[in-house]
Amino acid sequence: MSHTAHIPSHRKPRRNAPKTALRAGVAGGVLSTIAVAGTAGSAQAEPVTQTIEMPTLTSGLSTAVAASAEATQQVAQDLQTQAQQDAAATTAAKAAKKAKAEAVRKAEAKKKAEAAAKAKAEAAARASRTATRTTLSASAGSTSTAGAPSVSSNATGSAASVIAFVKAQVGDAYVSGGTGPNSWDCSGLVQAAFRTVGVDLPRVSQAQSTAGTQVSLSNLQPGDILYWGGAGSAYHVGVYVGGGQFVGAQNSSTGVVQRPLSYDPPSGAVRVL
Repeated sequence: MSHTAHIPSHRKPRRNAPKTALRAGVAGGVLSTIAVAGTAGSAQAEPVTQTIEMPTLTSGLSTAVAASAEATQQVAQDLQTQAQQDAAATTAAKAAKKAKAEAVRKAEAKKKAEAAAKAKAEAAARASRTATRTTLSASAGSTSTAGAPSVSSNATGSAASVIAFVKAQVGDAYVSGGTGPNSWDCSGLVQAAFRTVGVDLPRVSQAQSTAGTQVSLSNLQPGDILYWGGAGSAYHVGVYVGGGQFVGAQNSSTGVVQRPLSYDPPSGAVRVL
């Protein structure tokens, strides 16, 4: 063989460098993955020795429970107080209703008693007037054809002057509120008659019926003031002129007249002279 002949080489051809680097990288990556997997496996195999401490809730929970209990107790107390107030109001209402009913009952009883007393007094007054009418009718004198009785009076002094004045007005007209000289109402005539003797009487019949001393109708004297109705509440007055007669301004139909007491029996009399 010629020394110049080509002798094949037994050395393996050199591999391409990029491919070698790639292979080395892949092998490294595989080894890294295995190492990580091994580490993870070791970590999972080991027991857990670390305890995580949770936040303590006991204190806050206790406070909330206490507050809830206190609120519940307060609501219960409020309900109890309201129930007591309602019961007290109901009791007071019942007591007031009972008291009102009792007051009404007493008022009605009083009213009935007053009505009975009034009826009794009126019956007694009617009986008295009837008796007086009977007595006066027996003692009354006769009347003249003109309606004015011809009865003499034994009055003297101031009483005679009063009687003379009222008799002089017989026939005058009756006018409500009249005080003379030609028209009168009942109290206006009586006031004017007594003014002639210096006695100043009240203007109205109610006051005139209490102006003097109360006298019995069975003990009348000429010049006494007669009244119809109650003392202090009389609705009519006149003057007793003696002999069972009186003079008064009666009404708009009759005017001032002289009549026997039996014509219209008075309720009472007062004496001022």
